Amino acid sequence: MTFRQVESFLAVAREGSFSRGAQRIHLSQPTLSGHISELERELGAKLFVRKARQVLLTEAGRIFEGHATRMVTAAEDARRAVSDVDGLRRGSLLVGASTTPGIYVLPAVLSAFQTRYPGIDIALQIANSRVIEERVRADGLDLGVVGGHVLGPGERCVAAGLLDELVLITPRGHPWARRGRTSGRELAAERMLVREPGSATRQVIERALMQAAITPARTMELGHTEAIKQCVMAGLGVAFVSIHAIRIEVRARQLAIVPVRGLHVRRHFHVIHGEQRILGASAQAFLSILNEHAHRRVAPSLRGKASLGGR
Repeated sequence: MTFRQVESFLAVAREGSFSRGAQRIHLSQPTLSGHISELERELGAKLFVRKARQVLLTEAGRIFEGHATRMVTAAEDARRAVSDVDGLRRGSLLVGASTTPGIYVLPAVLSAFQTRYPGIDIALQIANSRVIEERVRADGLDLGVVGGHVLGPGERCVAAGLLDELVLITPRGHPWARRGRTSGRELAAERMLVREPGSATRQVIERALMQAAITPARTMELGHTEAIKQCVMAGLGVAFVSIHAIRIEVRARQLAIVPVRGLHVRRHFHVIHGEQRILGASAQAFLSILNEHAHRRVAPSLRGKASLGGR
């Protein structure tokens, strides 16, 4: 049994397709199919079955998948351990992040990391929280950064220091912006722009509104925070977004932050990784810089934000 055979098996298992599996690990499809056939002969069992346009794991394949994942993870950990000996002069780090931390918080952290450790190749993948959690559980990321997270099986939280605050934004000329505040009753009557299912921001806001007994009469779903900001500016509704996401627009007087009486929504960005994965030196160095950044960059109070967005 070779490492390449095991890697080919996992690529097909995760992609559900021989062609996509081959693309994932940069092999031709015939070469990947050959690796799978050799592995099945050695194990004496079929690992996949083709059904319509899908490739599904057999019972033997499902049993082998856990062992194969541990083998690949152990090999990656071994490579990382060797790199660690070199004192962080070389290595690699793959970080995944949900939209808000990935776009509005982590770029400054990545810049500081690269300045301090120029020999470490670092990559950032951005998707909504549900996708990042799935990639962490599948051992596809060294670290995942998500907001308002509840740990699932196969995950471990290694940091939760960076504070975020979700604030209500309106167009600059909105009556609430001129008044400088609103109420839960008024909020319930307004159309609210929300993120897609799987977004941690959406989950946190829905939970907060439910606890405050606020049920929006109308909602409009949008797949990205930038789309939400543009639609709010266009007068299509109001929305809750991270304070980190609207600093520029508030300072440019394009958007207003409006406090809602009795409703303060705060969360932490959590850093998670697979519980089977060893936290390497590159990941630990990244966490250290993220913690430094968290201590320097604390979200302002609602009163301070109201002064940015009010009259």
